Amino acid sequence: MSLPASTSSRDFIFAACALLIAMVGTTLPTPLYALYQQRLGFDASWLTIIFSIYAAGVIAALLAVGSWSDQLGRKPLLLAGLAMGAISAVIFLFSDSIGGLLIGRLFSGFSAGIMTGTATVAVIELAPKTWKNATLVATAANMFGLGIGPLLAGFTSQFLPDALHLVFYVHLVMLVLATVGIALIRETVQRPHTLKLGIQKPSVPASVRSVFISASIAGLAGFSVAGLFTSMVPSVMIHIMHEQGGLLIGAVIGLFFVASIIGQALLQVLPKDRHMTLGCVGLIVGMICLGLSIATSQLGLLIAAGLVAGVGQGMILRAGMGAVTASSPTDQKAGVTSAFFVVLYVSISVPVVAVGFSVRVFGLEHVGEFFASLVAVVALLAMISMKRVQSKQAALSAPGS
Repeated sequence: MSLPASTSSRDFIFAACALLIAMVGTTLPTPLYALYQQRLGFDASWLTIIFSIYAAGVIAALLAVGSWSDQLGRKPLLLAGLAMGAISAVIFLFSDSIGGLLIGRLFSGFSAGIMTGTATVAVIELAPKTWKNATLVATAANMFGLGIGPLLAGFTSQFLPDALHLVFYVHLVMLVLATVGIALIRETVQRPHTLKLGIQKPSVPASVRSVFISASIAGLAGFSVAGLFTSMVPSVMIHIMHEQGGLLIGAVIGLFFVASIIGQALLQVLPKDRHMTLGCVGLIVGMICLGLSIATSQLGLLIAAGLVAGVGQGMILRAGMGAVTASSPTDQKAGVTSAFFVVLYVSISVPVVAVGFSVRVFGLEHVGEFFASLVAVVALLAMISMKRVQSKQAALSAPGS
């Protein structure tokens, strides 16, 4: 029995909005860190630890419960992810210490880890049959949420009272609305008679492995750029370019994620066999712009870096996610998607940790230029690797092979 089109569309929209709202919370603190540093008196190395604890929370949630929604259902896990986001917001509201920031970011990581894999699959499953771009909506909701977070926090901190708290009240209201929406959607998973829940070992079915590996190589480059850009830009703008406005800092960071959505949308009109190559080229050019912006203290080049690298990252994310979900068995989609996000979040965290501890020794300018160059090289290697994989796949599918 098919559902009315209005019900199908409603559930699809509610799930996508819930993913977007959850991801808003994960980047809210980014433009506020300078204010936290002034109030609490911690140095830049603590920012690395704060970001690392967030990434650790994401990975822990992906490994612990990433595949649970294949058995328990999508809705219970989505509600749990929204609850983790609410706990994080409450901690930020009532804690005024470095320990509170760490715990708040840990719960934010739990929220992101639960929501990314589960909500991505839920959005795709709930899409009306006539909708051909469900993967784009899922990945765009993720990226758009990440982009709105710093922009919203930058605006409230610069122009509205209670700079460190108001935005978290706003996010709590958004989370309540998202919870109501998820409570109303239909469940897409039939729960088995016997549940087999446990910590997920990062494993991928053999039938998906070649696609998963090739997508992960490109994802490594794309999310390394995301980690490098989001962690370094506030410090670069404040200490090298002497830009102090929270809204401007949030807007520059948000631009990267908005550009990611543009990159995902561009895949609609580009040849499929060029998606990964063009994405990697975007990353390389973006990192060149980032290195030059640091060397010359030019804000325009930094904005160009965010725009071009964001487009490249978006191409890679959507192409990789679409290939992985399409090739995954129905009863393992959430598990495989979560394993893919484990790779992505390891990729996003390693550059941040390396940058944070290197800056104290070599200085922000030299470290920024070096890591921008390094990520450009990784993107180049990813492009070469993807070309080889595509050539092998073409040879295997050729007649008479």
